[in-house]
Amino acid sequence: FRERFAESVEDGGNELPGLTRVALLRGWTRIVELDAEIDWFDKQVAQHAKNDPNARRVTEMFGVGLITASAASATVGDGRQFRNGRQFASWLGLVPKQNSSGGKERLGRITKQGDAYLRTLLFQCARVTLTAARRRQDRLARWVTQLVERVGYGKALIAIANKHARVLWAILAKGQRFDPAHDGRPAGLQRNEAPIAS
Repeated sequence: FRERFAESVEDGGNELPGLTRVALLRGWTRIVELDAEIDWFDKQVAQHAKNDPNARRVTEMFGVGLITASAASATVGDGRQFRNGRQFASWLGLVPKQNSSGGKERLGRITKQGDAYLRTLLFQCARVTLTAARRRQDRLARWVTQLVERVGYGKALIAIANKHARVLWAILAKGQRFDPAHDGRPAGLQRNEAPIAS
C-alpha cells in the first residue's frame, strides 16, 4: 500500500475525479508527516530508556520493551512510594475487587483503577510473554504455560500482567535485576528445599 499508493492515485488511467485525486494526495502527505513524527517520538523514547538506569533494568524483563520501560520509569520513579509489589499492582488496578461479607470472601473482576496507560502497556507485555512462553523453557515460561492450561487465556493474561507489575516494582524499588529462573524462595535455600513456615 505504502509503495504503490501515490503512484496509483497519480495514474491518469484510474478515472478518479480531480478533486478526489487532490484530496487523496493531501491525505497521503499527512500520513507521511505523521509517520515521520511517530518515528521521532520513538527515537526519543528509546533514548530515554537507554539513559535512564531504572528503564534500562526494566527492559531486561521478559516481554517488556522500550515504551513500557520508559513509561514505567517516568510514571512511577523509584517505586518506593509503594510498600510492596501487591500495593503497586493494586494501584494499577490489576487486583480483583473484594466483596467480603459474613466471613466469606468473594473476589470480582479486576478494579481497573489507577494508571490506565501503564496498565494497558502491562497487558500488552503479558500478551507478548504468553505468546513467547511456548518457545521458551525457563521457569517463568513453564509457569505461564501451566497457568493458561489451568485458568484459560483471559485470566492468565491478568495474572501475568499482575506478576509483571510486582516484578516491575521490585526492579524499581529495590534495584533488583530480572531473573526468569527466580523461584521466590529466600536467599540461601536450595532448589529442593521448602521455605520454613513462620
